[in-house]
Amino acid sequence: MHAAAYRATMVAQPSGWRRVAPIASGCIALGAAAVVARFDPAAAGSRFPACQFRAVTGLWCPGCGLTRGFHQLFTGHPISAVQYNVFVPLVLVAVALLWWSWMQASWGRQRVPLPAWVRRALAFYLPIAVVAYGVLRNVPAAPFSSLAP
Repeated sequence: MHAAAYRATMVAQPSGWRRVAPIASGCIALGAAAVVARFDPAAAGSRFPACQFRAVTGLWCPGCGLTRGFHQLFTGHPISAVQYNVFVPLVLVAVALLWWSWMQASWGRQRVPLPAWVRRALAFYLPIAVVAYGVLRNVPAAPFSSLAP
């Protein structure tokens, strides 16, 4: 094999560490999910940290209820999960897709393709939805008060 072709082949092959990183991260994420499933964050004396935004301002942030929602989801209560935070399913799908895309790229395969219109819509509408959700869940009147965890 010609030296230049050999070097080009070597550059195209992902390194061992590059392949191990998403696997290790996936194992850590599964371990974290097991801890969230095992220990109820809503229980008295829970060791899960409280939301610092809520502690300082007294308001619900857009992320409040995600850990409690994931606990509900992982223990087989999807409706309760969404009642804690409507973004629980979206966050789960996004994390899984991003991890899978990283895994594909680290093994030299094509990343999970997202059409340009989806990327633009996510970049524009998702921040608006998160801010709107954060504001609406703090309105102390029905039906908005039901958005609070």
